[in-house]
Amino acid sequence: MKELVQYLVSSLVDHPDSVEVVETTDNDVITYRVKVHADDMGRVIGRQGRIAKAIRNVVSAAAYRQHKRVFVDIQS
Repeated sequence: MKELVQYLVSSLVDHPDSVEVVETTDNDVITYRVKVHADDMGRVIGRQGRIAKAIRNVVSAAAYRQHKRVFVDIQS
């Protein structure tokens, strides 16, 4: 799933080389910390957080099939 997050975010940004995804696991909860270039924050978050919410929904749907809970945290 880390590859899915990496692919989704890299497809949206102008600086795909600066996208970094760090995965941490605690029991059945997986947290993905996504770091992007400061210029790309607006693209990843979107208006009123719509893009970020869409990314979270896609990743949550993929995690649901594996009976896991997922959080996506976007940082600059």
